[in-house]
Amino acid sequence: MNELLPKIAECIEFGKINKAAPFPPNMKGQDGADELTRQAIEQGVSAQQILTDGLMVGMEKVGVKFRENRVFVPQVLMSAKAMSTAMLHLKPFFLSGEVKQKGTFIIGTVEGDLHDIGKNLVSMMVEGNGWKVVDLGTDVKAEKFVDALKEHQNAFVGLSALLTTTMVSMEKITKVIKEAVPGAKVAIGGAPVNDDFRKKIGADVYTPDPQGLVEYLNSQVA
Repeated sequence: MNELLPKIAECIEFGKINKAAPFPPNMKGQDGADELTRQAIEQGVSAQQILTDGLMVGMEKVGVKFRENRVFVPQVLMSAKAMSTAMLHLKPFFLSGEVKQKGTFIIGTVEGDLHDIGKNLVSMMVEGNGWKVVDLGTDVKAEKFVDALKEHQNAFVGLSALLTTTMVSMEKITKVIKEAVPGAKVAIGGAPVNDDFRKKIGADVYTPDPQGLVEYLNSQVA
């Protein structure tokens, strides 16, 4: 294995974006995800291998730490930023079809809810694990989810909510999606929801953390 790949994974795990970034302090002055990904491409490492053995390894470690409360939202956001920076170098290979993505995940914060930190964290984790993410933003109506599903056949859907008042929207949107695209798989997440609520509204999966969702999605295409 190319010696740069474990270094890329480490940069993602600890949120080292580039050489100029002061965070984390113990990696100050070192190349970050930006420089190392570019170097790996220049050395002929395939974009697929950089994704699989670099970015995905780092993001999985972050996801597990976050689940176990060993890191918190600010650190995860730094990791996500490092991953996004590295992904910019890989995007041309995704577009050319050289890198195969596992599938498509459509995500949005439900109608009436403008919170996006949780949604963004999930998006980053899922993308960092080799999925194409279609982010519909916040305050998303049912019809927009359905339109996205019709455009992206066999995609999975994620509904996010942070307010108890918008759980009603989650229920309504799930029903509309299931009626319009009967085979669609709907995941829900957010502070006020739980697995009992998932069962009540007819959604397919609830996970309390992004890593759980990643593991569910991966299990569906394994």
